[in-house]
Amino acid sequence: MRNHLFLGAILCFIAAVSWGAMFPVAHAAFKHIDPFYFTIIRYGSVTVILAVILLWKEGKRTFRFEGKGLRLWLYGTMGFTVYNLLVFWGEDLLGASGVMSAAIMESLMPMISIIIVWMFFKKRPHLFTLLCVLLSFAGAVLVITKGDITTFLGATERFFPSVLLLAGVIGWVVYTMGASSFRGWSALRYSTLSCLLGTITALCVTAGAALFGAVSAPSGEDIRAVSPHLLFMILFPGVIALLGWNIGVSILSPLNGLLFINFVPVTTLAISISQGNQVTMFDLIGTVFIIVSLVSNNIYVRAKQGDGSRVSLDYSN
Repeated sequence: MRNHLFLGAILCFIAAVSWGAMFPVAHAAFKHIDPFYFTIIRYGSVTVILAVILLWKEGKRTFRFEGKGLRLWLYGTMGFTVYNLLVFWGEDLLGASGVMSAAIMESLMPMISIIIVWMFFKKRPHLFTLLCVLLSFAGAVLVITKGDITTFLGATERFFPSVLLLAGVIGWVVYTMGASSFRGWSALRYSTLSCLLGTITALCVTAGAALFGAVSAPSGEDIRAVSPHLLFMILFPGVIALLGWNIGVSILSPLNGLLFINFVPVTTLAISISQGNQVTMFDLIGTVFIIVSLVSNNIYVRAKQGDGSRVSLDYSN
C-alpha cells in the first residue's frame, strides 16, 4: 500500500514539475516559432501518441463518441484550443515576465474552480476557503503587476495579455470539470478523444489566423531550432504529465494531489533564476501567497471532510 501511494506521489510530482518547466521552455521556443503553430505541432503529436496508446490498451471501440461528440468537442476546445492558444499567446506577448505570470495563473486553477462551482452550481464555499481564494489572487496580482497596479491597469500591452492568460486558464478548468460528464470512460479515453477534437479546432483557428496574415508558418530551419523544445513539450507536459497526473490523483485522491500544484510556480521560479532572468521580490511574495493559500485550504478541507475521498475536482493539465 505504501509503495502504491509513493508511486502516486511521484507521478503527481513529475506532472507538476513538467508543467512548471514548460513555460520557460515555451518562452525560448517562441523566439523561433509562433505560439499558434507551436501548439498545433505539439498537440498534434500528443494526439497521435495518445491514440496509439488508447488503441493498444482499450481497442477500436473506445474511439466511438457514443452520442457525446458535441460535448466532447466543446470540452476539448476549451482545453486544447482556448487554454493552449491563449495562455501561450499571452505569455509570448508579455515577454520574459510572461513566464512567471503564466505559471502563477496556472497555479490558480484550483481556486478558480472553486469560484466557478460557486457561480454555476450554487455551491458556496466556506468563509475560510474564500479567504484563501482572495490570498491566492492577491499573490497573482503581485506577480503580474510587479506591485504597480495603477500602471498595470493603464498599460494595454500588459493588461490584454494577462486577460488572455486568465481566459486560457478558465478554459482548462472547464475542460477538467467536463470529465465528470463522461463517467464510465477511462481518463485515457477522455484525454485522447478530447485532445483530438480540440487540436482540430486549434488547427482551424491557426489556419484562419494565417489566412488573414496574423501568424506566419515556421520555416524548416525554425522547426529544427525548436525541435528539442517540442520534444520536451510533447513527452513531458504533454503525454507523461497528462496521464501521470490522472493516474496519480486516482491513487492519492484529488485533495492530496492538489498539493502538488504548488510545484508549478516553484519550478518555474527556480528555472527562471537558473537562467539568469530577473526575478522580483513581488514574484517571490506572490508565489508564497499562492502556496500558503493552497496548503491552508487543503488542510481546512481535510479537517472538514476527513481523508478527502469525496472531493471530486480534478486539476490535470
